[in-house]
Amino acid sequence: MAFRKKKDRQGHDREFDGLYDDADGAYEDHDHDNADPVSSTFEFHDAPPRRRGCAWAAGCLIPVLVVAGVAGGAYYGYQHLLDNFGSPSCEFTATGNVSYSPEQSANAATVVQVATVKEQLPSRAGEIGVATAITESKLRNLKYGDLDSLGLFQQRPSQGWGTQDQILDPVYASTTFYNRLANITDWQKQPIEVAAQEVQRSAFPSAYADHVTAAEILTASLDGSHREAVACRLDPATTSTSPTALVKKMSNQTGLVATAGSADVSFTARNGARAWALAGWAVTHAQSDGITSVTVGDRMWKRQRGRGGATWTAATRAAGSPTSVRIELAGR
Repeated sequence: MAFRKKKDRQGHDREFDGLYDDADGAYEDHDHDNADPVSSTFEFHDAPPRRRGCAWAAGCLIPVLVVAGVAGGAYYGYQHLLDNFGSPSCEFTATGNVSYSPEQSANAATVVQVATVKEQLPSRAGEIGVATAITESKLRNLKYGDLDSLGLFQQRPSQGWGTQDQILDPVYASTTFYNRLANITDWQKQPIEVAAQEVQRSAFPSAYADHVTAAEILTASLDGSHREAVACRLDPATTSTSPTALVKKMSNQTGLVATAGSADVSFTARNGARAWALAGWAVTHAQSDGITSVTVGDRMWKRQRGRGGATWTAATRAAGSPTSVRIELAGR
């Protein structure tokens, strides 16, 4: 069907939506007033077909792609924020949930392992030791303190705790603390804060009670009584301790003798609790020793900065039996 354009009095084209029912759209086929100068200027033409499909699709698709791109970028940014927010840290989840820095966590593991594995004391000793170390130093091996106090427990050379170098050795400091604890009558039956005060003779005895819950969670997570209760979110390791050096350190802190490989350390425990105790020790020392993964049986902790670092997963390569532990090191 035909359409036509119409010129106004100023000579400009404007659309006229008149529709003709004849075949050729000829002006002569219809009645009109020849005296009308405007109607005499009609021009007729056939309207070309409109090709809108591709243009319309492209016009709709572009905004969709833009929105999808923005949404994808926002999601990636959100995930990146979740994976990298805050400082590296370790989580302990046996009977509650507490989080500490890698340095604090490694010191807590040493305090617990010296008590429960090396000295074979009840877990109660580890709870008392950790509560004391949190109160005295916030689980940091301080080279300063009140008067001549030093180390994790703020022990004083002038009070017979040892030399400065000895007190600054976490294993020595922990062992000395437990030796004095063991000399207290019925220490296992006393409240944690009371037993801690019996050893320390602090000017602020009530302070130990503030950290009892955290000490209980840390000890339960590190003494092997709970599986997969320790995990750390860490930056990638650039260097590492040698397997031989790690075996020596492990023996000094836990009393356990492992086997050094070319790129890892392996140990088979006598029971599951001992295996998981060693695993917790290894995970908390991953930052300082360049450990990249710890496997117990068919379960694995893998060093990651993101949320994956806070979980244990199925091992890509099992360590062997459920009591077998494998510790892998970076750059080996």
